[in-house]
Amino acid sequence: MQNTLNTSTAFQNRLLQPKLEVQSVSKIFQTKGKSVTALQNINLYLNPREFVCIAGASGCGKSTLLNIIAGLVQPTSGQVLVDGQIVPGPGADRGMVFQSYTLYPWLSVAENIAFGLRLRKLSREEINQRVSYYLDVVGLTRFAKAFPKQLSGGMKQRVAIARALANEPEVLLMDEPFGALDAQTKEQMQQFLLELWQQTHTSILMITHDIEEAVFLAQRIYVMHAHPGRIKQETTVDLPPQRDLDMKLTSEFLQIKREIVHALRDNA
Repeated sequence: MQNTLNTSTAFQNRLLQPKLEVQSVSKIFQTKGKSVTALQNINLYLNPREFVCIAGASGCGKSTLLNIIAGLVQPTSGQVLVDGQIVPGPGADRGMVFQSYTLYPWLSVAENIAFGLRLRKLSREEINQRVSYYLDVVGLTRFAKAFPKQLSGGMKQRVAIARALANEPEVLLMDEPFGALDAQTKEQMQQFLLELWQQTHTSILMITHDIEEAVFLAQRIYVMHAHPGRIKQETTVDLPPQRDLDMKLTSEFLQIKREIVHALRDNA
């Protein structure tokens, strides 16, 4: 399924103003007097309300790329744009969810979600409204007063996602958010995230090394290879938007997964 954007789909995508664009981004690190190219000429885009995954093995530069998009790391060359505007650094237009839960243990669930809103000095009424709404969206209303140590791993990650969404970012960036979860919880969280995306219409860019996860969640997948990190393939996931876990057993799903696996093996 290499370069699987067909003519009509590609044309329709290009009619849209991308929510996010990465243009010719490269990153070179200086290590012990040597130059190491971590990323080479990365180009990708994310449309409004689209869910896109970047898949690749460990060490291919996925996290470095996401940190550049988040504004936490500056590229050596190239640029990142949100709604057509170059982003100079971190901003509220990009929310971030990490693999580790990054919750404040001394704050309750509701207080964790409200943390960024208080920094932005929103009114108490608006903060309470947003916190209440996103507690309901992630199904944790009855745990509003609980503390992180009282929550399961999956619940902690729901809080982290709610905290990011409460700031209503233009783009939600996710760095292998379910990598620390057990297999069953991970599948539950994948289904949760897919339903959350369909409910909120947030544009999501997520990196993962889990090919099955990428195929289940994404509308498009960018495959990265390493040494240096680069985009080798863009694949459209031609599956219905309404997906359940049983879809992972279908021949259509397995065919897309097989082609992504082959693309990752072919490191030419």
